[in-house]
Amino acid sequence: MKKQAKEHYNMNFKKTIFALCISLLFIGCHQQKQKDPSAKLKVVTTTTMITDMVSAIGGDLIEVKGLMGSGVDPHLYKASEGDLRKLSEAEIIFYNGLHLEGKLEDVFEKMKHLGKQTVAVSSKLDKSHLISSKNFASNFDPHIWFSPKKWIACVDLVVNELATIDAKNAITYLENGKTYKAQIEKLDFENASVINSIPIEKRILITAHDAFNYFGQTYSFEVIGLQGLSTATEAGVKDVQNLANFIIEKDVKAIFIETSVPKRTIEALQASVKSKGHEVKIGGELFSDALGNPDTEEGTYLGMYKHNVSTIVEALK
Repeated sequence: MKKQAKEHYNMNFKKTIFALCISLLFIGCHQQKQKDPSAKLKVVTTTTMITDMVSAIGGDLIEVKGLMGSGVDPHLYKASEGDLRKLSEAEIIFYNGLHLEGKLEDVFEKMKHLGKQTVAVSSKLDKSHLISSKNFASNFDPHIWFSPKKWIACVDLVVNELATIDAKNAITYLENGKTYKAQIEKLDFENASVINSIPIEKRILITAHDAFNYFGQTYSFEVIGLQGLSTATEAGVKDVQNLANFIIEKDVKAIFIETSVPKRTIEALQASVKSKGHEVKIGGELFSDALGNPDTEEGTYLGMYKHNVSTIVEALK
């Protein structure tokens, strides 16, 4: 009976989403017909990383509305009626894809069927170069922003989409994109220089969930996430015990909490290590699935990445 009730609830929820999408899209289309030609391009984004990227490329030419704010976990995020209104009024929507925003998939599909321009920034990446995982819905790790090279490829896609939908400002989007890519390339070089102070054998990064595999691939870290790729999964007692033994065996100095994931699992891991007669410190707080507060340096992609690298290096070297 519980299963039937759950299925009935899910079906009603999807019907409600569909009905809201249709009604809000009608309102949005009506508003767009009356749009002032000099008005800014209306853009909606999902995660804070994408919001920051699109804002850097679009500048004053666009009006960006991000659905998710600082500290928000995109794996668990559900659309509100306010979000649906934003989506319906947008002229173009950018999201990560690769099932990162898993609970918004139905909404994006409905928007596409209703003619809304909806773009996954990961859609043009070569799947053979993505990190695969049998434990994730898309079979690929969606945390692509931690690979500067892959994020630069996403910048190119966003530039092309904006230049196509708003051709009169194409040159500006191209120039802004070029500047932003140069900043990411500089960041990548600086990251590598700072990380080189840590010996390869000490480059072990243990966090709440597997958000940092592309970081590990880029800068030669062994990365272990207690909860796996998605925060929707829970770490069991056996997972904690096994990782505690690994920490002791490898003499890992520090483990890290994440701003968008409850810290209780990492604290439980630290306690487990202590119960075995060893000590491991919590090396600090890392930004994984969301940027910091908008008015801080960590509220930008570049600032967030610098913070993470500095925090990791200081704790492990």
